[in-house]
Amino acid sequence: MIRRLLTLLVVLPLGLVLIVLSVANRQSVRLALNPFDPADPALSVASPLFVLLILAVMLGVVIGAAVIWFSQGKHRKQARTQSRVAAQWQAEADRQKNRAEQIAGAGLPALEAK
Repeated sequence: MIRRLLTLLVVLPLGLVLIVLSVANRQSVRLALNPFDPADPALSVASPLFVLLILAVMLGVVIGAAVIWFSQGKHRKQARTQSRVAAQWQAEADRQKNRAEQIAGAGLPALEAK
């Protein structure tokens, strides 16, 4: 319930800001990718400003996520290794427990019925 409320408190204002940004920046702009010849139509695109802004933010989020993913790779590898070692130790503990139960069971004398 609290998570849903928190999501609503974050998503609703963000959506309103995006709508206001879209309405206020509907004019078409040209993004030139050739710094030496900005009029070159092959390396330029014309679209509304809000589309370019939203695409820039989305690209930033993707690049940031990729950087974080690759920088934390050593920690994920260490966690996988430790998980495998823990599973091996758990299996060894289970084998030793079964062995101890077998030894304890074999050492008990059989009860004779009178």
